Amino acid sequence: MTQLSQFGQKFAQHSGIARLMQDLNEGIRTPGAVMLGGGNPAHIPEMDNYFRQLLKEMTENGSLSDAVCNYDGPQGKDAMLQALAACLKEKLGWNISAKNIALTNGSQSAFFYLFNLLGGTTKDGKKRKILFPIAPEYIGYTDSGLEEDLFVANKPTIEMLPNGQFKYHVDFAHLEISDDIAAICVSRPTNPTGNVITDDEVEKLEALAKRHNIPLIIDNAYGVPFPGIIFTQATPRWNDNTILCMSLSKLGLPGARCGIIIASEELISAITNVNGIISLAPGGIGPAMALEMLKRDDLMRLSQDVIGPFYHQRVLETIHIIRRYLPEERCLIHKPEGAIFLWLWFKDLPVSCEELYRRLKKRGVLMVPGHYFFPGLEDSWDHAHQCMRMNYVPEPELIEKGIKILAEEIENIYQPVNI
Repeated sequence: MTQLSQFGQKFAQHSGIARLMQDLNEGIRTPGAVMLGGGNPAHIPEMDNYFRQLLKEMTENGSLSDAVCNYDGPQGKDAMLQALAACLKEKLGWNISAKNIALTNGSQSAFFYLFNLLGGTTKDGKKRKILFPIAPEYIGYTDSGLEEDLFVANKPTIEMLPNGQFKYHVDFAHLEISDDIAAICVSRPTNPTGNVITDDEVEKLEALAKRHNIPLIIDNAYGVPFPGIIFTQATPRWNDNTILCMSLSKLGLPGARCGIIIASEELISAITNVNGIISLAPGGIGPAMALEMLKRDDLMRLSQDVIGPFYHQRVLETIHIIRRYLPEERCLIHKPEGAIFLWLWFKDLPVSCEELYRRLKKRGVLMVPGHYFFPGLEDSWDHAHQCMRMNYVPEPELIEKGIKILAEEIENIYQPVNI
């Protein structure tokens, strides 16, 4: 095999996110498989119909052809940037313009850019890191650093709740922001857990970031004001020290690969230049569709009236199914506050979550082992090997099929061996 560079050796190796996406692709296209693993959003009938009609109208008026047949600039489609800035300024009161927004080819690209623009070795030889103030965090962050050891994470406190639920909180008492921290990053709602850090926690993180003269990055792929997959109080927040990352994927457009970064003009200029070097320009179809949605005032309306309620109903149905097969003493569930996942904690699990993943996969059920969701956590933590992430998007009958198999495997694991 051709000898690879350090870059090649790092990015050609096996990774959790690559396996997740491979499982997602195989699960969607394998008859009989129960896909409770990847992050593909639901095909909400009302949204699918809306997109079909929208694309039909865009075909007829020529805007789809324009999006497909022409490059946009490296910052993204100008008209969409202007329309989104105007919408956020009008509806949320944010003091922004199109100069504060850049588009990328999906959020994964956005975070690769951000982590490596801010973190890593500086020209004076100092190593700067990205801090995750609460773990677990998104699996896709783990391998996105050009340099090793780019991330550091803080364990949460765990609040036990009624009905076999629990909730993570930022452990501010043990949150250390040392001189080598380049940025704080948190997802809200959190993939994988569905946790939503409170407004008070966000305010404290904002204050810490400002005090240490570093930005706060908020991954808002599932949050408000769009796509609105959030079931608790959460105020949309942005200021000139915040980097807010959004996406069109969970509207139901993951194939459009459109990430959105809202930040200072200086950082947006840097992102624009990176886009030009790596991608020439972001793809145009997603932004063209979003522009039409903004013109019609549909983006936030559909998020609030269709997308959010659909997922809220589905997650309640899924918890009901889980409890039919898995009692509280076997399975704890993180309080579902948003996103499209449930985070299951099998306390004192006799085997690793990786072994549980393998057993389930042999029976056609795909979930994601929890240990992949702790990027930057230096200390070994048993809790990380006792959790699984499941997507609750499939139809309830498929979810029930998968949960029944999960319950059988859990009982097989816990059941003492008869001699």
